[in-house]
Amino acid sequence: MSSIPPPPLAPPRSPGRRRRLVHWLRSRSLRSRLTFLSAAAVAVAIALSALACWFIVEKQLYNQVRHDLANSPLPPVVKLTLPCPSTPEAALEAAPYGDQANGPVSRDTQYVLMNPTQVCLPPNATRGVVIESNDSAALRLRPNQSIIRDGRFTNGDPAIVRLSVARGPGGPAVVMVATSTQPIEDSLQDLAILLGSVSLGGILLAALAGRLVAHSALKPVDQLTDAVEHIARTEEVGTTIPVHGDDEIARLSTSFNSMSTALANSRERQTRLIADAGHELRTPLTSLRTNVDLLIRSNDTGRPLPPATKTKLLGNMKAQMQELTVLIGDLLQLSRPDSPKAGPNLTVVALHEIAGRAVERAKLRGPGLVFETSTEPWYVHGDAAGLERAVINLLDNAVKYSPPGGTIDVRLDQGVLTVRDHGPGIPAEELPYVFDRFWRSPSSRQLPGSGLGLSIVAQSVREAGGEVTLGPATDGGPGALATVRLPGGPAPA
Repeated sequence: MSSIPPPPLAPPRSPGRRRRLVHWLRSRSLRSRLTFLSAAAVAVAIALSALACWFIVEKQLYNQVRHDLANSPLPPVVKLTLPCPSTPEAALEAAPYGDQANGPVSRDTQYVLMNPTQVCLPPNATRGVVIESNDSAALRLRPNQSIIRDGRFTNGDPAIVRLSVARGPGGPAVVMVATSTQPIEDSLQDLAILLGSVSLGGILLAALAGRLVAHSALKPVDQLTDAVEHIARTEEVGTTIPVHGDDEIARLSTSFNSMSTALANSRERQTRLIADAGHELRTPLTSLRTNVDLLIRSNDTGRPLPPATKTKLLGNMKAQMQELTVLIGDLLQLSRPDSPKAGPNLTVVALHEIAGRAVERAKLRGPGLVFETSTEPWYVHGDAAGLERAVINLLDNAVKYSPPGGTIDVRLDQGVLTVRDHGPGIPAEELPYVFDRFWRSPSSRQLPGSGLGLSIVAQSVREAGGEVTLGPATDGGPGALATVRLPGGPAPA
């Protein structure tokens, strides 16, 4: 039907070529990859559209020719001189079939097949239609029937042939009317060149547009890269970039800003912790050094200290060492990450048992105090050692501020643990700072402690997924009330 090939498609890639392409893409920048992939996607779309257009036009043109040929009236059988040659080529050479002076060349070329060995052409014919072996089957057609097939002329031009049966001088004859499709072939060839040119131009424009789009779309990524490189070069955490819109790039920028701010806050907390720890360590270390220097000087000068003074110095040194030990333990506890999932040994813990053990230890530290305890079974998911230390710190805080002979109430009901003392309480203006590291009330600076106990309580409770508050007693009486809420249940889960 057609000898003009459609616009060619790219040959299938071998696995080796595909691997090389993937490797090449990975070695390019993201901007180059986006440009290449967008141009490739547009190229595939244009190629498929061009192919579809070409095939549709081809089908429509050939269908139109077939329709016109099938509906055109059958030409009458001209008067022929018998016998006729056996082939169209021989008929063209025999007079008068090849005599071009008999009339103009018709667009349709007609000849009559009298029998398989006779081919007759009209007097003005200049070319014949090549006969196929099954054309004689048209003799069995009815007068109003026809066969349309693809064929070619004797000069090689493509054609569409209509075969019909008619009454000839010597009996039934096959009338063959052919229409040249060479104009269609020429039109399709011109269309293929046009589509190829348009496709090439579209691919170039797509590559240029892809480059521009990639540059515009990746501008926030460039800003993010510059910010990260600036932080890596200067170690100035806290740098942020502007966020526009709510797409994926905006989400990435927002996440980076959150991470950068978190890093800045973490560094600030770390710096503050080191400064506060140095300040707290300086006092017991200075006192220890003074006492040790005094003991060494007394021995070097040969004037030993009185036994009572020496015993007092050694007792002070022991107390200072114990204070250092507690302080270092508190610092190690606070050095753990502030994340509920980062704490070690997260298991099912019986909070009521922890509260009972903590009360027993608190009784040893406040022998003159009265502990009223009421605990119900409650199980939580957390670090047993951390939660026990948190409860002990709350009780130590209550013991420290309770008057002699005072009462400390400990209650555990439906996951809510309360510790209430009857001491002086906490001023309202100091409540926002009670869980800060190394913060101590001005009125209690003379009391022992480092200001880390309640910070450890807050961290341990957060690790278990709970919350802790500290405020005045709710019954209107003196003292402070610490409340710890932990998720869990009355039975192990």
